[in-house]
Amino acid sequence: MSVADVKERHIAATETVNNLRERLSRDRLSLLDTDIAGYARSQGRAPVTFGPTDILCCRTLQGHTGKVYSLDWTSEKNRIVSASQDGRLIVWNALTSQKTHAIKLPCAWVMTCAFSPTGQSVACGGLDSVCSIFNLNSPLDRDGNLNVSRMLSGHKGYVSSCQYVPGEDTHLITGSGDQTCVLWDITTGLRTSVFLGEFQSGHTADVLSISINGSNSKLFVSGSCDATARLWDTRVASRAVRTFHGHEGDVNSVKFFPDGNRFGTGSEDGTCRLFDIRTGHQLQVYNQQHQDNEMAHVTSIAFSISGRLLIAGYTNGDCYVWDTLLAKVVLNLGSLQNSHEGRITCLGMSADGSALCTGSWDTNLKIWAFGGHRKVI
Repeated sequence: MSVADVKERHIAATETVNNLRERLSRDRLSLLDTDIAGYARSQGRAPVTFGPTDILCCRTLQGHTGKVYSLDWTSEKNRIVSASQDGRLIVWNALTSQKTHAIKLPCAWVMTCAFSPTGQSVACGGLDSVCSIFNLNSPLDRDGNLNVSRMLSGHKGYVSSCQYVPGEDTHLITGSGDQTCVLWDITTGLRTSVFLGEFQSGHTADVLSISINGSNSKLFVSGSCDATARLWDTRVASRAVRTFHGHEGDVNSVKFFPDGNRFGTGSEDGTCRLFDIRTGHQLQVYNQQHQDNEMAHVTSIAFSISGRLLIAGYTNGDCYVWDTLLAKVVLNLGSLQNSHEGRITCLGMSADGSALCTGSWDTNLKIWAFGGHRKVI
């Protein structure tokens, strides 16, 4: 068989696969007779409501001199790490607003950061294609800087996201512009598994975000510039467990729902979506016109501790609080007093669900306290 014959058969097989995929998508849509919001309305469910003092900006964390790109909370809720274009990681005491560490990075172009489960170390990555680990208990050098304790090298593109495996300070997953995700053994600095997928099961463009399942740490989901999200099992790196279609733009953010059976996505197409990992179905689309009538891209998402609220940050500075059950915006943090003055780039909920932290191009982080809705969110 000649090379030309092989190419021709490959083209024909690819066309057949794409046709089957489209047919499967149509058949799935025909079976979806309702969505979550439609069913909730039919049951007479009322949306969450907020009074003027139910969510307040209680603190503004000032210290970065460049755009804030990423943040993460510790599991004990009182510390936050943030990464900025100023080339520094800052560890904050969320209760006092004080800085406990200001770490000068080897590469200023940082894109992501994460706290280890014990809060003893932080990780970050960016355009240098390396994930750097810092032990917060290590002594400072003569210039007052904290040295890198481990460099995880192996990606062939920028490191867009990183997250420690829950309950383990020794393992971490990264997502990269090289279209792959990697599970690392931090102790050895070696790659345990590379998730690139075979037979078109892997991403075909940059990976932008990852989220590890809190109920089953063997599962994680990734979002990509190929407009898909993919579910992976760390025990089977050769192919994705499932691929989720629906978005019409880059999937900038993914986040598991608290129960671990669903996950949310935020996209360049301006929508958030909720998917079920068991059926592969899209359960809900969250989309609403902004006041300026322009399509703002979703940059980051987070769920409240119960999952009743989905918080989404947008490029125009809006930060919508969605009622996930009724697909309705119940509050825009961007319209409140002391809100950010620029694009919302990152956000995260504290472990106990009592506070939300947002980061922005305005160089600041803000902590929002949830008042009377603790039992709801």
